[in-house]
Amino acid sequence: MSERGVLLVNLGSPASTEVADVRRYLNQFLMDPCVVDLPWLPRRILVSLILLRRPRESAHAYASIWWEEGSPLVVISKRVRDQLRSRVDMPVELAMRYGEPSIEQGILALMQQGVSEILLMHQYPQFADSTITTAVREAQRVIEQHRLQVRLTVLPAFHGRPDYLEALTSSALPHLEGGFDHLLFSYHGLPERHLRKADPTGDYCVSLEDCSARHSPSHPTCYRAQCRAVSQSVAERLGLAPQQWSMSFQSRLGRAKWIEPYTEVQLDELAARGVKRLLVMCPAFTADCIETLEEIGDRGREQFISAGGEELVLVPCLNDHPQWMDVLANWARSEPASA
Repeated sequence: MSERGVLLVNLGSPASTEVADVRRYLNQFLMDPCVVDLPWLPRRILVSLILLRRPRESAHAYASIWWEEGSPLVVISKRVRDQLRSRVDMPVELAMRYGEPSIEQGILALMQQGVSEILLMHQYPQFADSTITTAVREAQRVIEQHRLQVRLTVLPAFHGRPDYLEALTSSALPHLEGGFDHLLFSYHGLPERHLRKADPTGDYCVSLEDCSARHSPSHPTCYRAQCRAVSQSVAERLGLAPQQWSMSFQSRLGRAKWIEPYTEVQLDELAARGVKRLLVMCPAFTADCIETLEEIGDRGREQFISAGGEELVLVPCLNDHPQWMDVLANWARSEPASA
């Protein structure tokens, strides 16, 4: 019997690029109260309205980046799972919060292998309720529903861990060696109300222009402050001057106020400033997906060039980079068990 098993968790993907599969996936994703944090009835109405047009648009976007083997996110995640299995002497299963393989399938597969502890190794560097919290809640729901006798240990957000930052820097370095004018760190955005809800002080986050730059008790759960910390740490490791890099947020949905600055605004402004060769890193993701490959690599590149830039280079995510695989293996072996 293996005492510990690893559940490698990422966000998920539609089963195919068919509109029906994309609609099913988006419905599951957007009806999660951790994602659209409204009471059930207004959430249902809003999501139903979104699903009138969004699935067809998203299906086209997915089709533009779909690989022969399937969804890039799922294919890469399977490679990560396989690499991790080759490095550790314990069961490793893959799960997606939305779509398949599900968290329920992953947990039950680990239980069949006789584990007494599950390490939920999510792939989210920064904390957010819409990523880490919802994955943990789903794992807890499955364990309770099936009355499983197993300890759940959760990997904390790892934005500040030196081994993660060093792997991220190493994976990006070759793409910077060809020369560039500016490096943009583009993170998945969040509504500002999500930051306020996660702020234990109740009145700090987003209330000050530079709140993420000042030390605060809110930072352990502040997504924006953690994004800023990753950007600064990687920029320092790369030896960049302050004017050589900046940070922005992408993937807005709906009319609510989201974290600024917005990536699409930054792309135009950087081109207007005379930036010709722009590199873009997306450190909110550890594996390339529609938000990196299509939103930045395709649409972002087209926008930047239309605004006067000459080249936008998407720096790949960590994916299955060997140094990152070694980091994950070390965490699988050494992460302290929950009390």
